[in-house]
Amino acid sequence: MDAIEALMLGVVQGLTEFFPVSSSGHLAMLQALFGGRDEGGLLFEVAVHVATLVAIVFFYRERIQAIVVGFFGGDRETLEYVGKLAVATLPAVAIGLTAKDWIAAQFSNPLLVGCALVVTGCIVFSARWTADNALTAVPGWGVALAIGFAQALAILPGISRSGSTVALALALGVAPLAAAEFSFLMGIIAITGAAILMIPDLEGVGSGQLTMLLIGATAALVSGLIAISLFVKMLERSLFHHWSWYCWIAGGGFLFWSLA
Repeated sequence: MDAIEALMLGVVQGLTEFFPVSSSGHLAMLQALFGGRDEGGLLFEVAVHVATLVAIVFFYRERIQAIVVGFFGGDRETLEYVGKLAVATLPAVAIGLTAKDWIAAQFSNPLLVGCALVVTGCIVFSARWTADNALTAVPGWGVALAIGFAQALAILPGISRSGSTVALALALGVAPLAAAEFSFLMGIIAITGAAILMIPDLEGVGSGQLTMLLIGATAALVSGLIAISLFVKMLERSLFHHWSWYCWIAGGGFLFWSLA
């Protein structure tokens, strides 16, 4: 991996982690175009995932601070909210622990990645009919669990985590900004878990990649902060569903390239 490739992958990770277009799908597509994952690929993925985690924490720093204060202060509403975040994480944890190897193998399945991106487009487009009627400020326990199952589905490369969780939250009546907040705060747990799951696989990865890791992580952090800000603004203006066209074009194009 050279500096240009590290920069490109970092920018793509940062943008697609928050835009509803699937970061895992884009990394799979780029790795296919670049000839596959190199020996430092796993370490690089951990680095850029941690960078996007930092972007979430920075963007929601005031909300996270309030949650921490409320949690340790015994505030009932805060304790319930944290409990809902934990419940929403359970489906992804279960699938991640039981099907880790199978999921990793799907990154080399271009047909699945392309089809999954097309499916993501359909999921995102559904917000066209649901966003205006979504008014609930905080998801209920059942809704939180349902959002968690949407996140679990997004473990597949090509299914957007932010797209599927926010679209389902909107369909179940959660207001756009509240849906985004719940999705991204839930993402702190999910991204941390994904990074931890990758750690055992780092044994034997070649050293000497520090510069590339710094380039990729910095690019992911900066582009991630830009993406999460734009994503929230697009939700406010009911423009979320327009990302479906990109998913359809990218997924269809990758399918055509794979078959050709």
